[in-house]
Amino acid sequence: MDIEDWRNEIDAIDMELLRLLNMRARLAVKVGTLKTAASLPLIDPEREAYVLRRVRDANSGPLHDCAVDSLFRHIIKASRNAEQENCGSNTRAVEEVRL
Repeated sequence: MDIEDWRNEIDAIDMELLRLLNMRARLAVKVGTLKTAASLPLIDPEREAYVLRRVRDANSGPLHDCAVDSLFRHIIKASRNAEQENCGSNTRAVEEVRL
């Protein structure tokens, strides 16, 4: 394979990642709707810590754990923002996940 073949594979993976991230955000919005209906807070630090621990533990590289942690903190933040926007919250999630 040449460089263009590898780049084409990367491009296809990027599109799949985007599809999966949007799917994840849609599910987070559904969870947020249920939390709102149950008068639960949208932010669940224990769940966020669990997600970060789980992906770090599953990481086999070549990405370093700190890179995986950073990526998933951003994913969690984006999902939280989608939840809050969809649930009518006036508070935007602008802080990083603190763990």
